[in-house]
Amino acid sequence: MLSLYSAAVVAAVFATSSALSLPPLIPSIPGVTEPLASNAPPLPILQIPTPPLPSPPFTGSNIRPKKIGYFWTAAGDNQHADFLATYSLDDDTFGTLIWVTDVPSSGNSPHHLGPSLDGKTLVGGGLLSLLKTQDTAFYFDTTNPYRPTFKKSNRAILGSITDEIRAKPDGGFFITYMGSAVGTSPGRLIETDKNFDIIAEWPALTDVESTLNILGEQFSPHGLSVDWDNNVMLTSDFVVPVTILKPASLLGIQRANTLRLWELDTRKIISTITIPNGGGIQDVKFIPGNKESAALATAVHLGQVWIIYPFRKNAQGVQGVAEMLFDLGPKARDTIAIYSDITDDGKFAYFTLTTANHVAALDISDLNNIKRLDDPDEDQGIVGPHYLKVTPDKKNLLVTDYFVQTGSIGVINTPADFKAQFIDINDDGSLSFNRSINFLDEFANRGGGWPHSAVVFDLTDPNNPIYY
Repeated sequence: MLSLYSAAVVAAVFATSSALSLPPLIPSIPGVTEPLASNAPPLPILQIPTPPLPSPPFTGSNIRPKKIGYFWTAAGDNQHADFLATYSLDDDTFGTLIWVTDVPSSGNSPHHLGPSLDGKTLVGGGLLSLLKTQDTAFYFDTTNPYRPTFKKSNRAILGSITDEIRAKPDGGFFITYMGSAVGTSPGRLIETDKNFDIIAEWPALTDVESTLNILGEQFSPHGLSVDWDNNVMLTSDFVVPVTILKPASLLGIQRANTLRLWELDTRKIISTITIPNGGGIQDVKFIPGNKESAALATAVHLGQVWIIYPFRKNAQGVQGVAEMLFDLGPKARDTIAIYSDITDDGKFAYFTLTTANHVAALDISDLNNIKRLDDPDEDQGIVGPHYLKVTPDKKNLLVTDYFVQTGSIGVINTPADFKAQFIDINDDGSLSFNRSINFLDEFANRGGGWPHSAVVFDLTDPNNPIYY
């Protein structure tokens, strides 16, 4: 029977470079592999690496909206190919499906999605790609933003479980891989070049001090934020991925209380910052324009927002200080996931409380006087909100209502309505819910679409396109 150990062996055998990429272990054979995919029983942790079923047809559109939403989406049946769905976000054509771009595999549990700085490439990660011994990062060519094409995929050697993505000025990416090659701790910070080949997995094995750091305390990086001007990065540790899957989950999910502060130019870890009893620090983001390069971090068990000061020192003289900033209230406690976004002027911050079915809004323009802009007891009419993006014009908040469902092989199966919410941002930063896209109905012939994340292109000004 396949095991996590066999996955490590496969990776080691074929690890001729850090740009490792393997095809499915079972080739597509018409009339043979389709029934196998449909009838194969679930295995403990690893799954049979079958190719996807042939993709059903879709009706695209030739409209050319100024605002485009790209959604990295799972086929709900886990048998058809996972895909990038391209939609109009313009007011007059909102929710019109423009195009569907398949990847050559299924069952990846599409996770985060991010654009290159020039808007010519998107990269999406697969949270559970490891379980079918598939590539974990998928690249899309968006040179023609209305007809994205699949470009390539790859995987790391030391890390797996792809999470947050940040574009580099040279055209490549930083990507957090929350787990090791077999989904345990430590994970890795992955770096690609402009051709999207993996060039490093940080910390480097030759960096003894940083390596001892990640071996000494759980290193499961999920959140990632980069302050290019001040030469620092922050990663936040969430959970050890394999502990959400059976049988490892029987021992309990291993949640972290830590963030790592990095020196950007050397890719070395400066220090570990602890949020006591944080219970999973899912996300971290630098506050735009903050004079101290402060960042907001989300502590899931506590249901709190903490502020990180990367250049302050604690009583022991260690660089990096964390302070509690705002308590999101009892409904935010242990809400499985709290993800965030901040307006580019640093005034407003938004947080999804996944199993509380709620999006919280804060006015952070004065960090000494945080104002809550939402009613924590309001029924917002959504189920399972998770990933969110403020649109470049700050007029809307795009939220996807789906986190993770591992099915019978795991213990994280969060309720969701599988919609993309396009929420109006009022002048005072508060929210007004009124529009959504129903992915279950749109992609019923794939078992429904499960959209986890999104990227927004705003092409309103042809001389100043924005990709976020």
